[in-house]
Amino acid sequence: MNGRMVLERFPAGGPRGSWPAEEFAQACRQQGQHAEVVMDLTSDAFLVIVRDLTE
Repeated sequence: MNGRMVLERFPAGGPRGSWPAEEFAQACRQQGQHAEVVMDLTSDAFLVIVRDLTE
């Protein structure tokens, strides 16, 4: 993944009504990181990433 750093990964099959990847990303954003959630279809997981802002 060029220009991106994975902060955390969460399985896609979480409990109904639970969004742990979004909650983690929000906590990162509150700390000043530009975190976002993307889906990795190969591993069937949500990744919380930070893009390289220098690109």
